[in-house]
Amino acid sequence: MQNGWQHQTGPTLEPLRRLIRSRLETLPPGLAEFILFGLKQAWACLFGGLMLGLIIATKLVWQPDWPIHRYDALFLMALAIQVTFLKLKMETFEEAKVILIYHLVGTAMEIFKVHIGSWIYPEEAVIRIGGVPLFSGFMYASVGSYMARAMRIFDMRFTHYPPFWTTALLAIAIYANFYLHHFLVDIRLALFAATVLLFWRVRIYYTVEEKLRWMPLVVAAFLTSIFLWIAENIGTATGVWLYPGQTTWHMVPFTKLGSWYLLLYVSFVLVTIVCRPQPPDPPENQRAQA
Repeated sequence: MQNGWQHQTGPTLEPLRRLIRSRLETLPPGLAEFILFGLKQAWACLFGGLMLGLIIATKLVWQPDWPIHRYDALFLMALAIQVTFLKLKMETFEEAKVILIYHLVGTAMEIFKVHIGSWIYPEEAVIRIGGVPLFSGFMYASVGSYMARAMRIFDMRFTHYPPFWTTALLAIAIYANFYLHHFLVDIRLALFAATVLLFWRVRIYYTVEEKLRWMPLVVAAFLTSIFLWIAENIGTATGVWLYPGQTTWHMVPFTKLGSWYLLLYVSFVLVTIVCRPQPPDPPENQRAQA
């Protein structure tokens, strides 16, 4: 296992982690592992979960005459979450650097997409660039945070992982297509095929409790994109951003699920700059070949 509890909860929250584990020991092993899997997933996506919670809460209570705009308050809250994560050692500074890069990459794309008319942020804000409130970058950063934390919490290992330069080229092509498809041919179908071609043999080996389990990386990316699509529906339902024609709310098209699927690979490649994919330890490696 990687670096134990210091990576999973941080030393401040270690007593709480031990308390939960002691309660799970009284349950049947299969049920305990299932519950622990859910708890670990929730812990890994804590940043994104808190952001969604704040988006919903502010939609319910925020008033136009309050002294601070809703978007600006969300930016300050997100910044406070990030500082708290670092203070409690729930996230390392190395990960924070990569998450910051993804924050900047996401904000740059947001500025372009708003300028081109792909979506809008309908409310006022002081802390904004090019019509984009800067809290929006934290929504991208929360995806990177989830990936980095999940890799540590589940002690993820990878088999048949492709060379970094190939994954970097794929990530660059995906990111560039988000811009260029407005002016040139959209190559996303080719990019979908490229993700399968490059990663179809990659298995993610992870540990919930003691037993080693695995999942194809492509399947994991698809399942994660579903949750991001759900989160995007929450964002539009609460009016944080709106697509053309959403004067009254309706479900975000399923085509956006494909966009998130591709964007996940950009996020994952950025995270692997710090959290380099490692193969299973020798005993597990032998089991993987069985």
